[in-house]
Amino acid sequence: SNWGGGDAGQPSMTMRSVGVQASVLPDPPASSDTSAMDEESAAAFLDDFATSDDARAPITAGLFRLEAGEAMTYTYTYHEIKLIVDGQFEVHDGDSGETVTATKGDLFYFPEGSTITFTTPDFGLGYFCGQRAPGEA
Repeated sequence: SNWGGGDAGQPSMTMRSVGVQASVLPDPPASSDTSAMDEESAAAFLDDFATSDDARAPITAGLFRLEAGEAMTYTYTYHEIKLIVDGQFEVHDGDSGETVTATKGDLFYFPEGSTITFTTPDFGLGYFCGQRAPGEA
């Protein structure tokens, strides 16, 4: 589905189920390289593990994990694609006011300027690819 609210008639958030068969990934170990995000008090973790060498238009990919508890609201300063690979997220679009439940195989596009709130009843894990340099999230 396309959600309105974006500039020039573009959706502010797009979700599509792509039917991906992803294996269940284990909980990250306590010594994981996944860093806690500096966003409010949410139990959110981010790991940038692949980046391009293009200084003009960098691309970074990695994993985003959210544990049950506080919601995390994030305003994107770049374009991002996120594929849900395990668990479940409630994804709220701050521009349109719509909320969807995202599960394994759901694919999202978050345009620059989108304000999105993520929550989860247990945990959610997403693979992301964004038009930003590493460490800029």
